[in-house]
Amino acid sequence: MDLDLSAVEARVIGALMEKERATPQNYPLTLNATVNACNQKSNRHPVMELEETTVFRALEQLMAKGLVERLISDDARVPKYRQIFSDNVGLDAPEAAAVCVLLLRGPQTPGEIRGRTERLHKFESLEEATDTVRRLLNREPEPYVQQLPRQPGTKESRYAHLFSGELEVEQVEVTEPVA
Repeated sequence: MDLDLSAVEARVIGALMEKERATPQNYPLTLNATVNACNQKSNRHPVMELEETTVFRALEQLMAKGLVERLISDDARVPKYRQIFSDNVGLDAPEAAAVCVLLLRGPQTPGEIRGRTERLHKFESLEEATDTVRRLLNREPEPYVQQLPRQPGTKESRYAHLFSGELEVEQVEVTEPVA
């Protein structure tokens, strides 16, 4: 994937995607609203404390990459920003919801994606969420997500977005307990 979003750019895109679907009455977002969305304490991992100048720089970089638009209207006092990332990378509604959660919360299982996208897209079943992740994994010419190795003590594999490059996966060595 040649987008190579920084952590801040990924957070900004994820926040704009979330607010577009969860609070359409307040969307597009002002710079201040975008900063607040990025620094939200709930539904974010990791929690960030981004300065306005940092978010503004990220918005400028995302506009240069063709992933965000600035809207200036005659009746508005300040410019507003909207994401065009979803359209530009060709995500349908279920895929956009899954990618949004991965951008905002880090690696997730299909079950976590299903449970955390309720306000963005209602997956009717775990199978529908799994199929959506599978489509993102099998995307041509390049996948949009990668499957991470199942961690010891967990039932399911997690998936991570590839818009910031591949994740370096540490191999966890499992040792036998000493008797």
